Amino acid sequence: MIRFWSVESDPAAQGRISGAKPVAVLDIGSNSVRLVVYERPARALTVLYNEKSASGLGRGVAATGKLSQASMARALKAVRRFAMVCKLTEVGDIYVIATSATREAANGPEFVRIVEEVIGVPVRVLSGAEEAHYAALGLVSGMPGFDGVIGDLGGGSLELAAVAGREDRAGETHELGAIRLQDDSGMTPARAVEIARERLARSKVLKAGHYKAFGAVGGTWRALAKLHQARTKYPLHMVQDYTVPAKDMLELCDLLVKGDKKPLSGMDAVSRSRKGLLPYGAAVLAEVLRAGDFEEVVFSALGVREGYLFDQLDPNEKSADPLLQATAEISALRSRAPDFSSDLIEGSKALFDMIGIAETRDEERLRIASCYISDIGWRAHPDYRGEQSVDMVAFSDIIGIGHPGRAFLAQTLAYRYMGFKQKSASERLLALAGEALNARARLLGAFFRVAYPLTAAMPGILPQTSFAVRGETLVLRLPGDLAFLDGERLYGRHKQLAQEAGFKTGEIEVG
Repeated sequence: MIRFWSVESDPAAQGRISGAKPVAVLDIGSNSVRLVVYERPARALTVLYNEKSASGLGRGVAATGKLSQASMARALKAVRRFAMVCKLTEVGDIYVIATSATREAANGPEFVRIVEEVIGVPVRVLSGAEEAHYAALGLVSGMPGFDGVIGDLGGGSLELAAVAGREDRAGETHELGAIRLQDDSGMTPARAVEIARERLARSKVLKAGHYKAFGAVGGTWRALAKLHQARTKYPLHMVQDYTVPAKDMLELCDLLVKGDKKPLSGMDAVSRSRKGLLPYGAAVLAEVLRAGDFEEVVFSALGVREGYLFDQLDPNEKSADPLLQATAEISALRSRAPDFSSDLIEGSKALFDMIGIAETRDEERLRIASCYISDIGWRAHPDYRGEQSVDMVAFSDIIGIGHPGRAFLAQTLAYRYMGFKQKSASERLLALAGEALNARARLLGAFFRVAYPLTAAMPGILPQTSFAVRGETLVLRLPGDLAFLDGERLYGRHKQLAQEAGFKTGEIEVG
């Protein structure tokens, strides 16, 4: 049998974490069947393989009470293919979950039995409350600081749950999936709005209290986010942690529900399979925002699948910082000497402490993450290291970070590799960091520009050096046995660091 990379026979395969055993989630939803294979079960998941097949299992279930033979055939064809993919990729654990269409259909148990025969592992049919719980876990696994209400819009149902302090409260389910709403409204978006309003009037979560943020989960709502980004020419085409004022999203939702004959600009950003569902997803989102009086919508690319895997982790792994775990892994896979990042972390902290730069917890973790990824561009041509590094960070699938923080990491690398005179082609993207974070990125980038020529990116040298302040001068002290490091290039870089740190000049002192 043809196989891919193997944990057993290729323990040090390039580009992969040594010894990591893949884990997979097969998600049997009302709209599609999706297989996602992850490199390993971890706090920060890395996708090895991701494929979905549009099955439309939920189509007609509300009217007939059964899964149609045609939709089951499409779904089972996909499951057979996905079972082979799991074998080829040597997946360890496979988790199979099914949602509203399967649990509500009279022939759902028979369908589950056939799926289990094909895939070889039990199928867990989630209740509405469990769907809400795992969707909440998925969102907070990617956005640990989120407080508000999350909503997971599937093909057959909408799950809602309130989240505070990384814990979700009792969730609820509503018969408001995009496919179901199409069927129930007779393919009439205006009627879909009325149905959504009527059914959400029973929501205890939306009535429980006022929350600022609504966390939107699910493919149809992700398509809405992509449409909004395209229409506003947003510089970062990434749904995870994309935040939009509620009033702006309501305007877009109302446009979609009205269904003017003239196509909306930006629709090319939406996949063909989602375009027909957009007005119904928009109807639900608009009524949720109105019922909860939310101020902003935060979109999540993570949901039930990631929440289900998060729930399997041990307590220590759950408590890990996903941003720092992900960037440490990137360092291990891409840096010349991964241990050097520890020197940068300690050295940058010592510099910040000495010159009086206070850090919040979020600012500290951004600094540490920057240290981890500061050497990822070394294999590129010198003229392109900056732009390639910006792209690798800005468009990576790291989580636990918002768009301003992502832009900060990219900006820091732009300064580290390109200096302060060149401008990046991604200026609009980098501007998402904001003025305060950009100033800090300049300082940290200037520190990197001193640390790398000083040490040749090798660990053990930086801790032998130190900074001191003499009046309006920032002094870099080198021990006598490292006097040979004092050169013209280092001196110029150190003067730049001194200026970024607020000093008139910088000097290098040996001995």
